[in-house]
Amino acid sequence: MSKVRKAGFVAPAPHRADWETLLEERLGEEGFIVASCEVSRDGPWRIDIFGEGDEALVEAAIEASARALGLDVPRWAWEELPDIDWLAENQRSFRPFAVGPFWVHPSHVTEGRPASLLALRIDAGLAFGTGTHATTRGCLEMLATLDPTETVNAVDVGCGSGILAIAMAKLWKRPVTGGDNDAEAVEVARENAALNGVPEFCSFFVSSGLQAAELAGRGRYDLVVANILAGPLLDLAEEFGAAVRPGGRVLLSGLLVEQAAGILTGYERYGFTFERRIDLETGGAWWRSLILRRS
Repeated sequence: MSKVRKAGFVAPAPHRADWETLLEERLGEEGFIVASCEVSRDGPWRIDIFGEGDEALVEAAIEASARALGLDVPRWAWEELPDIDWLAENQRSFRPFAVGPFWVHPSHVTEGRPASLLALRIDAGLAFGTGTHATTRGCLEMLATLDPTETVNAVDVGCGSGILAIAMAKLWKRPVTGGDNDAEAVEVARENAALNGVPEFCSFFVSSGLQAAELAGRGRYDLVVANILAGPLLDLAEEFGAAVRPGGRVLLSGLLVEQAAGILTGYERYGFTFERRIDLETGGAWWRSLILRRS
């Protein structure tokens, strides 16, 4: 069992989503989890950062985020949490749910799947993506709207747990490639593909964007899926523009509704036009998933 600590502070409601986004960008790859809860109805929110990492990283992230928002650095302190297997606790709290044509369930719950839905077995773990967050749910719903004949060459960038690549493989019964800059996430994705019975369809590689040879060498893509954050999505716009064939698409998620206009403007520079969207809510914030088409 691991010693987990929590750093928390109170933020005004209008800035809550911005705090979460900025802290996740700075701390997500360091193994920290950022969560929030409403202190009172229409009042401030409490932002909590959980992890076992270096306290100095958290301090620097809070200070840098406050500067980016033009706010004073909030008062915060570490709190040591009880010796509990938090991963096991999280797994036990994960319950099956239906989204689009999929039934997402943890390994300890195997009964109750509607016969018409495709099962996705994903446990809460060290890689992002159990399907519960609005960004992942939005992607799963959007994937079901695509024409299978137009998605032959597909890639999942920032694959995390592999849930979206596995969903595509099950939905279309064809090979899908995925990549993540976290080697541990890639291993988790490979394990999840095997648990879902599609190891022969899913190939995962360590890659920053599409830079790995295994991803860069697959020719022009019909579909690039990226459920990450707004900042990295903007950074990848030019790379995706060069990698997607004319008439192909990108499915982008991980962005708040208020960030969508900036994403669309950034991608329009590289030949993409808006096709459709879906907005879903998690934790009081509204998140948007976008499908853009390459001209």
